[in-house]
Amino acid sequence: MYTENPSVIPEDLGGGVTRKILSYSKNLMTVELHFPKGGVGAKHSHPHEQIGYIVSGSLIYQEEGSEDKELHTGDTYYVKPHVTHGIQVLEDTVLLDIFTPMREDFIS
Repeated sequence: MYTENPSVIPEDLGGGVTRKILSYSKNLMTVELHFPKGGVGAKHSHPHEQIGYIVSGSLIYQEEGSEDKELHTGDTYYVKPHVTHGIQVLEDTVLLDIFTPMREDFIS
């Protein structure tokens, strides 16, 4: 069962999207994201490797050069560095994203 961590304050990213930085070191970061139904994770790229886990909900995962994939609770995705990717949220969704190295832009 999924449980909220009350000691981490969510950051409002707008449009109903929130982000919690759960833990990190110089080499690794774990981030929890909440997206409302109809939300969009705009297409973007970054120099980090990323693995995403869908804690709850469903979405369409989009990646440059690949077909869109519908993903649901329990599914994962992998993003290579510098690959453009984004999501379209089909229902309220919670994601756990893991980055290496850590996303310095998230804490500055």
